[in-house]
Amino acid sequence: MKFVHIADMHFDMPFRLLSDRADLGEIRRLDQRKAFRKMIDYIKENNIPYLFIAGDLYDQEYIKESTIKFINELFCEIPNTKIYITPGNHDPYLRNSYYAQYNWNSNVKIFKSNIERIENEDFVLYGYGFEDFYCRNSKIEEIQINDKEKLNILLAHVNLDGSDNLERDYNNISSKKLKEIGFDYSALGHIHKNNIEGNNSIIYPGSTISLGFDELGTHGMIVGNLEKNNLKIELIQLDEKQLKEIELDTSEIYSIEELLEKISQIKLEKNNLYKIILVGNRNFEINIYKLIKMIEIKEIIKIKDNTKIGYDLDKLEQETTLRGLYIKEIKDKIEQEPQNKETLQKALEIGLDVLS
Repeated sequence: MKFVHIADMHFDMPFRLLSDRADLGEIRRLDQRKAFRKMIDYIKENNIPYLFIAGDLYDQEYIKESTIKFINELFCEIPNTKIYITPGNHDPYLRNSYYAQYNWNSNVKIFKSNIERIENEDFVLYGYGFEDFYCRNSKIEEIQINDKEKLNILLAHVNLDGSDNLERDYNNISSKKLKEIGFDYSALGHIHKNNIEGNNSIIYPGSTISLGFDELGTHGMIVGNLEKNNLKIELIQLDEKQLKEIELDTSEIYSIEELLEKISQIKLEKNNLYKIILVGNRNFEINIYKLIKMIEIKEIIKIKDNTKIGYDLDKLEQETTLRGLYIKEIKDKIEQEPQNKETLQKALEIGLDVLS
């Protein structure tokens, strides 16, 4: 039985934290559409009979009707493919949601919070969907499989083996229990990193495209072929761009002009998106928001400043000068107000630049 399995597309999310460039959100939302169309084209070309979407297809807070129309029109292009959707914590099946109100194509099945068992000639499918933004008791762990001769599949948006209260709010399930129940394949969503390595039938495909710099690596769809006691899966890339990080040591850089020159010399791969992480000693004030506007390389979308102040503060503090007094005053304030440490360190840096 051939299938495609995706999750966590998060259509129409704002991408505010991804980039310091204002237009990146629009670009990545377009990339979401390109990736989704690429998946549909693959399904058409390879006659894939089943598509499993394991939650967070869109973001309830931001989704536009035009995007829902786009999704459904693509579903109409694969009428011979049965599409199963389980809503997640970002796209729950609310009464006013598009899942409930939109006229979806006839090949689309959307699950709700009552566990539903669907049997056809190929498999038995158990589906569960969020009906709120939180879920603490889905009863998935109570499922009992009656016919173990057939292929038994779980489709759900779950957090596996969560240990704290926050994780337990998002349909926390024991991986040990899933194995004991005996599913031949668990098509899951919620975790944005795939886990396809190893001999495993409890699968997260990861987010369909990279949603942030905490999601590096290849993103796309799982393409699988499932038989009894025989599962073959591969991850096929759908995201045309990969997010990558590069460190740049500023210890021997003494001006913004030098820094811009060093950044311009970095070898970058076209079509990928980069975060430059500044490390080492900082010998001048660095304003990352001004810096990103001065960088003309469109592939660089974010700057992170992990540098440390380049001055020998202990030595300078011993000076009987205004500079020495200023250092002592700021260090005393940091001790008294540790919650403001980052702001005070920035004030120290700016002050030393002025006094030097």
